[in-house]
Amino acid sequence: MQSSGRQAETPGRGPRVLVVGGGIAGLGAAQRLCCHPAFPHLRVLEATARAGGRIRSERSFGGVVEVGAHWIHGPSQGNPVFQLAAKYGLLGEKALSEENQLIETGGHVGLPSVSYASSGGSVSLELVAEMARLFYSLIDQTREFLHAAETPAPSVGEYLKKEIRQHMAGWTEEEETKRLKLAILNNLFNVECCVSGTHSMDLVALAPFGEYTVLPGLDCTFPGGYQGLTDRIMASLPKDVMVFNKPVKTIHWNGSFEEASAPGETFPVLVECEDGSCFPAHHVVITVPLGFLKEHLDTFFEPPLPTEKAEAIRKIGFGTNNKIFLEFEEPFWQPDCQHIQVVWRDTSPLEDAAPKLQDAWFKKLIGFWVLPSFGASQVLCGFIAGLESEFMETLSDEDVLLSLTQVLRRVTGNPRLPAPRSVLRSRWHSAPYTRGSYSYVAVGSSGDDLDLLAQPLPADGRGAQLQVLFAGEATHRTFYSTTHGALLSGWREADRLIALWDSQAQRPEPGSELGSAPRVPGSPGGWPHPFL
Repeated sequence: MQSSGRQAETPGRGPRVLVVGGGIAGLGAAQRLCCHPAFPHLRVLEATARAGGRIRSERSFGGVVEVGAHWIHGPSQGNPVFQLAAKYGLLGEKALSEENQLIETGGHVGLPSVSYASSGGSVSLELVAEMARLFYSLIDQTREFLHAAETPAPSVGEYLKKEIRQHMAGWTEEEETKRLKLAILNNLFNVECCVSGTHSMDLVALAPFGEYTVLPGLDCTFPGGYQGLTDRIMASLPKDVMVFNKPVKTIHWNGSFEEASAPGETFPVLVECEDGSCFPAHHVVITVPLGFLKEHLDTFFEPPLPTEKAEAIRKIGFGTNNKIFLEFEEPFWQPDCQHIQVVWRDTSPLEDAAPKLQDAWFKKLIGFWVLPSFGASQVLCGFIAGLESEFMETLSDEDVLLSLTQVLRRVTGNPRLPAPRSVLRSRWHSAPYTRGSYSYVAVGSSGDDLDLLAQPLPADGRGAQLQVLFAGEATHRTFYSTTHGALLSGWREADRLIALWDSQAQRPEPGSELGSAPRVPGSPGGWPHPFL
């Protein structure tokens, strides 16, 4: 297959490298490669009209809202996203303080400012705190089975339910309070579904759960928007490196492709785009979301991926966590309120209630975070995960607004509560180049599958160049689902190529074959190792 010559690079020394996907993993890889003299021929092919991927800040309601990534999780010295954001001057004083960096949250979501019951009126915050202590102590226990010979249950959800049943035996309150406790626990299960990006904790594997590494630091946000970070990285790249609106159709690898502008030279990889244009290359770094890989697995690679790599892609979990922003003229919450919890009294994590989605999708909503005031606008940000979240994407704005207005009137006990004046939602499952939010280690998979996904092709590496490399949050064994995991993975693959070409430059014997690069540790290029 011949390439279209228009986008061809100028023939010259140095490998041709293509990065597929302009999220933080792809941008991080590109920035690192651009700093090395061996890589003058680099392109980032981005399917959409913007860079940033699942980092997406939008100007709305008179301010900036995060449609995608919301917090820096664990903003401390071992977190490269925090370090980079600090270097670019994108964070507030509190986030940068040493005190903030030392706070240990255990990865748990903080207690709500107020808790509303679906029957109307508030729930005792003491009772909420008691159930949160129980729930998070059990979550901490789930992390202890990493090296166990066998686990008491296959999934995190089943283990939690087993333990809760045992705790219930000691509950002495009247039935109504016991039911309320279970309803609060059900909300906490739904919170954990949002954290893990899954429909149910029954889908999340118990044994590997403890491998996910939580960094110290109280989660912080970007005052000017998370996208300021990816915009700064993109601005540091040489002109013309980014190519937008270039969805890739097929990665042809292990071939011998030629190009008219480079007579006599062959390339092992050819990237074929949806618009028919083709880019020959020596190396391609794939950074597309796992959801996209799952959907296009049978057509995206030619020849097909090795069986065990394809199997890893099928097995690793990838779910949906969406946000619903509601704009109000006046707040109905107290001035110091930060987090509103919604507890559905008729729910329990021990019961498999499966009402029709259209009747009860909003019961999966965990509550709302109060965003900093935008002057004339007061904005709440709700979170919802799983199949209910995906169903929400199919509804109209009017339907969502009506449903949530009814919910808020019901829980506050105020039937005349003014309706929000507008709504804005994320739709990550519908997004064609994303197809969900982020990865988790599903039942039937393990951290080995994430490592397997991260391994470059050809798999044997004998005498073959590193043709196809893989980055993205789903390829980081201990930081999957995070922006810092994604960034580190992009650096890891850039360092893999740099190591390959540096070693080649040191032994320029004629006819020597390019070997595969040494395995690069998860903390590239001078960054402090996050696990020590």
